[in-house]
Amino acid sequence: MRDTIATLLEKANQTNQHRKQLALQTMPAAVQQVFELLPSMLHYSHPCIPGFIEGDVPSGVCQFAPSARHGIYLQQHFLCSPEEPEQCEILGLYSMGSTATVGQTESSDLDIWVCHNTDLAPERVALLAEKCEQISSWAAHQGVELNFFMVQENQFKTGSISELSKDNCGSAQHLLLLDEFYRTALPLAGKQLVWFAVPSDLEQSYDSFVQQQFELGVFNHEQWLDLGGLDTIPAEEYFGSGLWQLYKGIDSPYKAVLKTMLMEAYSADYPKPSLLAVEAKRLMQQGKEFGLEQDAYYLMLNKVTQYLESIEDYARLDLVRRCFYLKNCECSPLPSDLLDVRSLTWQQRFMAKLVKQWEWPQQKIEHLNLRRAWKVQDVRLAHSELLDALMLSYRNLIRFARRNDISESINPEDIGILSRKLYAAFESLPGKVTLINPQISPDLSEANLSFIHVGKGRSCAEGWYLYKQPLTGLEIVGQPPLEHATYISKLLAWSYFNQLKTDQTQLSLHTHPGDLNLDTLNQFAEDLRRAFPVNVDAASNLALTRPCEIRHLGVFINLEKDPTANWGGKVIEFDAISTDVFSFGRDSDCLVGSVDLVYRNTWNEIRTLHFSGDSAVVDALTTILGKMHRDANIPEHIDVFCYSENLPEQIGANFKQLLVESIKSRLQPLDKRIVKTIVLGNEKYGLFIEDRGVSVKKLENGVEFYRQLSNNKLQRLPLQLNAGNTKKVPNVVEAHASEGLVQYFFENLTTGFNIYIVDEHNRIEMYQDFEGSKEELVQGINRFYTSSREQYGTRHEVVNFNLPQFYDIVAVDGQWQVESYRSS
Repeated sequence: MRDTIATLLEKANQTNQHRKQLALQTMPAAVQQVFELLPSMLHYSHPCIPGFIEGDVPSGVCQFAPSARHGIYLQQHFLCSPEEPEQCEILGLYSMGSTATVGQTESSDLDIWVCHNTDLAPERVALLAEKCEQISSWAAHQGVELNFFMVQENQFKTGSISELSKDNCGSAQHLLLLDEFYRTALPLAGKQLVWFAVPSDLEQSYDSFVQQQFELGVFNHEQWLDLGGLDTIPAEEYFGSGLWQLYKGIDSPYKAVLKTMLMEAYSADYPKPSLLAVEAKRLMQQGKEFGLEQDAYYLMLNKVTQYLESIEDYARLDLVRRCFYLKNCECSPLPSDLLDVRSLTWQQRFMAKLVKQWEWPQQKIEHLNLRRAWKVQDVRLAHSELLDALMLSYRNLIRFARRNDISESINPEDIGILSRKLYAAFESLPGKVTLINPQISPDLSEANLSFIHVGKGRSCAEGWYLYKQPLTGLEIVGQPPLEHATYISKLLAWSYFNQLKTDQTQLSLHTHPGDLNLDTLNQFAEDLRRAFPVNVDAASNLALTRPCEIRHLGVFINLEKDPTANWGGKVIEFDAISTDVFSFGRDSDCLVGSVDLVYRNTWNEIRTLHFSGDSAVVDALTTILGKMHRDANIPEHIDVFCYSENLPEQIGANFKQLLVESIKSRLQPLDKRIVKTIVLGNEKYGLFIEDRGVSVKKLENGVEFYRQLSNNKLQRLPLQLNAGNTKKVPNVVEAHASEGLVQYFFENLTTGFNIYIVDEHNRIEMYQDFEGSKEELVQGINRFYTSSREQYGTRHEVVNFNLPQFYDIVAVDGQWQVESYRSS
């Protein structure tokens, strides 16, 4: 067996050396330099080498013997010749992902696993991670995206979970992550990986075989690193992995479609999936010279192809092939005629071979090659197709879990973060601005955008229509609209945030019965640009564990309907000292005819709302305040714009004053229940601001006011179950209640816990002295909500990402607070 293992190791080393040469061929000079310098930068700790930090930072990469070339590099680039470290504490450095695969492009990032001993002190691991962050920052200045991942030697054997982040899957994947690592890993420095030296036909007895070889001395801990085997993948991982791939699909949809369908294909083989890492190892150990048929990305494509052909889903098969082409030919598209392939790169030659097998027509290749020039119609079609495919794979994984009575292995906090990120990106809601261009095309700008209003009684639906043709000439005749909405602010916001509308875009407006004109529309577009940046930082994990809050609020008054527009030639009598724009002049007119809202929340959703008519002011206020739970932060920005022909400054200032006062009453109350009276024209309204929400009632007289106050109090009493020993709902629960979400609050007791459930309408139910398993309860609730909105029998079923939020009520410094629930 010693000779067999030595032979297998030699084959693995030859394959990896060949793959490394292919990887270097594809890398630009700056990436090559970073790639070659990495082992030395982590091996040494020296002030002249990027990444150096003070402290007891782990250094020394096991089995790494710096070559003369490394010494020259360090001398040339960093002007130093550091001494060898006293001990080696880093077990190995391994790249993974697209590096050295057909999926590698000139713009590919580098994903590096830094493996370390399990007994390395946590504070020293933190120092090593900080050093890696410093090296990543240095690489970024060289134009290279470099990501490091700290990996404990035994984390895949013990199931230890890292923290969820933009690049780290946390508890969403475990052994499936190891499967991806093994099929793409390229050793850079460090110990030999045991897995590559274990015969592929012994995978089912991996642990016992490896233990035996260590006992016999064939393997030793000085030279070999064992991250664990892949004899079985728990079915619980498929759900979490599917969520994680959807999460990645927000920014990289083409790669995510492939990986999500791979999870679906794996689940179809359950309980004995044919893992790609094992297949790649089998091909390597057969002794053939490395060929691209062994490539990790090709193996993934082949696995998904076989699965889709077996279920006769040829539509998704065509999509998968297009995704594979676009992902791998992003920087180097194929010539559409495929005649002369001698001058192509190794990846292009392989792709040319595949495209010929697929019998693609020349026009199809030309269309895909023009992706960087795609405009809104092509991008919208591609986005819809990608989204449908992702959601279908996700639904199939949910059904797989339900058929096999599987609970999710992903912990509740991570599932909450992932599902809310997906909710913000994918959930289609009235008034929400859907972003249709997740890295599909670099430029959707249009030279012209036209807005046409259609009234009631026409053959098409009432509302506003958006076209990309000018109104002059006949270009627009017979053209389909890009978008439809019942109010114009949503259309322009959609155009702006999807970057169809730029500074150079010419707007056109078809006349309509309202008060909006082209100058006002252009001013609204400019105000929107000044108020809202298109690109902002991604929502933080902390924000995604809390109810969403309004971060930036834009209020646009009298955009479509302006009560002052018909004042021309009229004598308007009013008191200049006490101008009340909500009940103005002798006739007590309300000078606010319409209110449009655009806001971005802490989950990075962009929402729009429109209110018009006599009660527009209170309707807008009630809606804004209803989206703020009592413990929310005040919006970072509140911008109010007014487009009135007359008195725009006074109307805007008065509305902003009322808005700010109302928000302060909601978020910084002096009393638990506040009633604001607002006079609009000749009508009086009561705005009831309470712990769990806001409501408005029209008040006819004083008696009506007190009756509504009493009724409102009764309507908002919490429903208390198990009320033999009635208990008051904790203030911290009421203060955290957020409209539109289902929330579970756990109050721990000596022998169990109380549960407070707040529904989407902020109604509260209470269960006292619950003695069951909190973990099982949370998993069961998540499974229920995940599947409760499915509609069987149609391809376009609904997926519910608005899963409940779970919190523990805890005491911090003598104050009751809520913390996101995390499983033990």
